[in-house]
Amino acid sequence: MIESRMYDQASGLRRMTQLTSTKVITVTGGKGGVGKTNVTLNMAMSMARQGKRVMVLDADLGLANVDVMLGLRAGRNLSHVLAGICELEDIIIEGPYGLKIIPAASGTQNMAELTPAQHAGLIRAFGNLQDDLDFLLVDTAAGISDMVLSFARAAQDVLVVVCDEPTSITDAYALIKILSREYDVQRFKIVANMVRSYREGRDLFTKLTRVTERFLDANLELVACIPLDDNVRQAVKRQKIVVEAFPRSPAALALNSLSTKAMTWPIPHNPGGHLEFFVERLLIKRSQAMEVPYSE
Repeated sequence: MIESRMYDQASGLRRMTQLTSTKVITVTGGKGGVGKTNVTLNMAMSMARQGKRVMVLDADLGLANVDVMLGLRAGRNLSHVLAGICELEDIIIEGPYGLKIIPAASGTQNMAELTPAQHAGLIRAFGNLQDDLDFLLVDTAAGISDMVLSFARAAQDVLVVVCDEPTSITDAYALIKILSREYDVQRFKIVANMVRSYREGRDLFTKLTRVTERFLDANLELVACIPLDDNVRQAVKRQKIVVEAFPRSPAALALNSLSTKAMTWPIPHNPGGHLEFFVERLLIKRSQAMEVPYSE
C-alpha cells in the first residue's frame, strides 16, 4: 500500500528544489448532479489552453468518469496503484493541450471505502511525482465522506459548486459546516451552476450565506455564475467539454472567465499545518526563502 512505502528522501529533496509550487483546487459540492466534474474539466482545459501545466485527479474513487467524459481510455487507474501494481506516475494519461489525468476506478466498491490512512498515502504520493505542475484540480465524489473531506482539507482552495435546488444548498451547507467546524477550513469559493441569470446566481449565493453567516465562522466568496446552457449537454454527448466544443457559448465564456480568475489565486508560501498535496514543495520553497547568503 502507498502509506507503507518509503521514498528516497535525498533524491526527492534535490528534485523538488527544481520544481515550481503547485496550486491545488478541490472542486466539490456535497450533492451529486450539480456539475462538479464539468466545472473541473472545463477549468482544467481552459487553463491548459492558456499554456498552464494542469493535472486533474479524479477523486470520485468508486464512480470515476473524468476519462470517459474526455473520450479517453485508461489502461490502469488508482486501484492498481493502491494494490501496489504500479506507481502513481504510471497511470497518468494525457488529454488535449497536454492536460494530464489521474484516472480512478469505476464500479469498484472497495475504492469508495478507503481508510483515512489510504487517503493520506495517496495525497503524500503526489509529492513524489516528477511532473512540474502549475495546477492540480481535484474532482471529488458527492457527499461528505471521509474521502471528500480529506481531499478538500488537503487543497489550498475549496471550490463548492451549487445549483438552485434546496437539496444542493442543504448539502453544500453541511459540507462547509463540517470542514469549518471540525477541520478549520475557513475560506470557500462558491460557483453557482446552471443558473438562468446572474441575478439568480446571486440569489442562490445569498441563500447559502444567510445560513452560514448565522451559524458558522466561514468566509464565502461567489467566484462564478455559470448559466444553464444546453451546449453543455450536447458537448457531454460528444465526449467533449463545452469550452472546446462550443467555445463561444454562454457556459464556455463563464467557465473561461472562472479559469482566468482562478489562475490569479495566490499560492501560500507556507504549509497550513495539516496534510496537504505537494506539502514537501512548500517546505522546500520556505527553507530556500529563509536562507541568508553568507557575507564577509
